[in-house]
Amino acid sequence: MNRATLLEALPFVLETIQLPCKQHGFKQQSGKVREMCSKDNERIIVTTDRVSAFDVVLGTIPMKGQVLTQLSNWWFEQTKDIISNHLLSNPDPNVMIVKNARPLPVEVIVRGYITGVTKTSLWKLYEAGERNPYGILLPDGLQKNDALPEPIITPTTKAEAGGHDERLTRQEILKRNILPESLWTQIEHTALALFKRGQDLACKADLLLVDTKYEFGLVDNQLTLIDEIHTPDSSRYWTLSSYEQNPDRPESLDKEFLREWFASQGYRGEGKIPIMRDEFRVQVAERYIRVYETLTGQTFIPGSAPVDVRILGVLESL
Repeated sequence: MNRATLLEALPFVLETIQLPCKQHGFKQQSGKVREMCSKDNERIIVTTDRVSAFDVVLGTIPMKGQVLTQLSNWWFEQTKDIISNHLLSNPDPNVMIVKNARPLPVEVIVRGYITGVTKTSLWKLYEAGERNPYGILLPDGLQKNDALPEPIITPTTKAEAGGHDERLTRQEILKRNILPESLWTQIEHTALALFKRGQDLACKADLLLVDTKYEFGLVDNQLTLIDEIHTPDSSRYWTLSSYEQNPDRPESLDKEFLREWFASQGYRGEGKIPIMRDEFRVQVAERYIRVYETLTGQTFIPGSAPVDVRILGVLESL
C-alpha cells in the first residue's frame, strides 16, 4: 500500500464505535484497543485503530485494526494443529466473531531475545542487575538484543483496568493456586510450541520473532488460544538481515518502533503524551502492513466503505 493511501486514511481511523449490543441481547465491554460485546457462547470483537503502550492509549494508526485482525486469523490457521482457537468467523476486516471463552488469569510471554525499553522488559531488568527474573537463571555477559540460550516463559497476571499486575514465576503460580499444575504445564508446552512455529515461519520470511504474548482461555474446559496471536501489537519482529548486519539496532517492524520513539521523546508512561505527527503514524502503519504481507505472501487490501458503516452493518445483521 502506498503512502498516499495511508495519508488519505488518517482522518477515517476507527477510534471507537457505538456497538448495537443491547437491542440484540449482548453485553458490551470495552478495552484499550478493542470494543467487544458478548452473549451466551459468542463474543464479537471489533479491533480499532487505537494503539497503546506503557499501559495507556497513545493515539491511532491508520488501518491497524484491519492488519491485526487479518494477520491473527492467518496465524490461527497456521497453528490450529497445536491448539484450538476461539475464532468462529471473520465477517469484516475489523471484526472477529469468536467463542466466548473464559480467560485465564495469566498472560504468557515467551522471549527468544533479551531486549526492550520498558521498565519491565527483560533487558531493563537484566541491565539493573537481575539475573533470576521470573525464577529463571540467566547467564552473565548478555548484551542487549542477544539471543537467549533458549526461549523462556515470563508470565504475569493479566492486565486489568489499564495496568499490569505483578510478575510471576512458575513456583508462584502453583503455590498460590492461580492455576492447577497440570493446566500450567500444558500451557508451558503449548506456548513454547506456538513460539517455535512462529519463529520458523518468520525466519522463512526473513523475519525474527523476538518475543510474543499469548492469552489462553477455557472453552468447555479445554485449553483454547484466545485474543490475537503473533501480530505487531502482541509480538516483536526484527528483519533477519538487519539483525545479522547490526544486532545493536535491528530494523523493528512492530509496536516497539513506536515505544522507542516515545522513549526518545522522554515519555515512558508518565507526563504529557507527545503528539504523533501524521508522517510518523504512517511509518508505523507501513511496518504493520509489511509484517502482514511478508508473512502471508498476500497483498494487504483494506475494506471498502467507511469502517464504522461496515461494522454497524455487520452487527445489525446478526
